[in-house]
Amino acid sequence: MIKVKVLIKFIFLISFLSSCGGPGSSTNVPQAKLAGPTSIDIGRHIIYFSAQPTKQIAPEVAEKYNIKRSSKRAMLNISIIQKSSGFSVMADITIEASNMTGQIKNIELQEIQEPSNVVFYIGNTNIANREVIIFNINIKPENEEKTAQIKFERQFYID
Repeated sequence: MIKVKVLIKFIFLISFLSSCGGPGSSTNVPQAKLAGPTSIDIGRHIIYFSAQPTKQIAPEVAEKYNIKRSSKRAMLNISIIQKSSGFSVMADITIEASNMTGQIKNIELQEIQEPSNVVFYIGNTNIANREVIIFNINIKPENEEKTAQIKFERQFYID
């Protein structure tokens, strides 16, 4: 259960940090869209996912996971929790991501395994101001026969 708490704290930390704004002018700022879901229940597992500019990640977290902090890069974070045990599990994951003009965004996922048996996946890509990225993700948790499909989009702003 401690492992799940650590993973959930990490996800909430990333989500909290991505919602914090910085100093700057508030003129010509578009109204924010609702963020949409950040998890999906697929039966025996819950999949958590998020995408945010890497500049919004705390410096110590970025250093620990070798993430380059930049307002022009976005990070995708995925974790899969087995409901019966509450532990994270490994998965086969494929991603197709593109912007609204059809430009393909190459995202290579890195599997992170913490000493406490927490497993999550991160990947990053370049972004432009006001760019909308559409993520199509296929996830097959270990020891599962079915592949779950997730589709979501996020718009990014560069300060």
